[in-house]
Amino acid sequence: YLYNNRYADQVFKITPSNDEEVRTLREILGHMKVDFWQPNSASLICHNATVDVHVKRNDTVFISNLQKEIEKQTGYRSSRKRRSEAQYDYEVYHSLEEIQSWMFMMNTTHPNLVDVFSVGKSYEGRPLYVLQLGKKRRLQKKAVWIDCGVHAREWIGPAFCQWFVKEAINSYQYDSVMTRLLNQLNFYIMPVFNVDGYRFSWITLQDRFWRKTRSKNHKFHCRGVDANRNWKVKWCEGASSHPCDDTYCGPFPESEPEVKAVAKFLRKHKKRVEAYISIHAYAQMLLYPYSYKYATIPNFNCVESAAHNAVTALYSAYGVKYRYGPASTTLVSSGSSIDWAYRNGIPYAFAFELRDTGYFGFLLPESLIKPTCTETMRAVKAIASGVLK
Repeated sequence: YLYNNRYADQVFKITPSNDEEVRTLREILGHMKVDFWQPNSASLICHNATVDVHVKRNDTVFISNLQKEIEKQTGYRSSRKRRSEAQYDYEVYHSLEEIQSWMFMMNTTHPNLVDVFSVGKSYEGRPLYVLQLGKKRRLQKKAVWIDCGVHAREWIGPAFCQWFVKEAINSYQYDSVMTRLLNQLNFYIMPVFNVDGYRFSWITLQDRFWRKTRSKNHKFHCRGVDANRNWKVKWCEGASSHPCDDTYCGPFPESEPEVKAVAKFLRKHKKRVEAYISIHAYAQMLLYPYSYKYATIPNFNCVESAAHNAVTALYSAYGVKYRYGPASTTLVSSGSSIDWAYRNGIPYAFAFELRDTGYFGFLLPESLIKPTCTETMRAVKAIASGVLK
């Protein structure tokens, strides 16, 4: 895959094998204007761990022609007729507007199982919609929160949230596990957490790899905050304090209206919310607290067992292997949503990193939406079933 192409943005895949190479790579990439896919910054490069970086034209490559890959997976190709078809296609990526219309459509067609509400507004004034999924009951039910699309470029996230709702509704009263889950639990599902960033990642080819929110910074021309470094838990101790960085923690905790709104909702319902699940990409991992320190959580055995069951269920679909463990063992970070959820009394807090391990990276082809969502569905059902027990 290594050759020059002067006309396309490209992706490097590099694995430094010793300390010398790590030092060199940190130095070179630290001075270049590159977009880190994994890890999040030059300082986190370590030996025998793959580094994926997106580089502007005139460089060498992993995905040799990025533009083609981007066009393959978006509405940029005119053959797409998705907007005119009454039948919603869950095996393509959808724009923010399509996803929001779909949420209201689900509420209209399945009022016995689905409600739509807004938890607040984004920086640019867009409503932050959440679906409540579950059989309507007078009594208060335990709940599971699932959010997708915290990072704009991770398009497989919102695709999974929609898939989950579709599968849950279609299998209700046919699948005994799903029937029990919807009868006894409420699922709060937020298909697009970072609405402004997600919409921005659809606008032009150049913006496809946007990660952060779209808030403005008054001192710098750079925009946005990493919505998974902005939570009020060990804030900015393991994140960047520079507004131009992809892991910028923000000017203060919960500075981002999206984070503040979700935190407020979860605080209000924390007695009922038993599990918090955040869907990210990519790495094929299932992570749980802590993110900010190497220490064992008090209910480690229960959480570890739930993670093991989830990963085993996922593997049973297509034999795809996920690693699982505390988030700090892969990357120490502070201000993360799983640490915040756990700290606020939610006993099961998980972050999924979906497919793949770097071949397509954020450009997971639409042909892989179905298998990725099918296997992840098994894992999430396993976690929710554990919550019921």
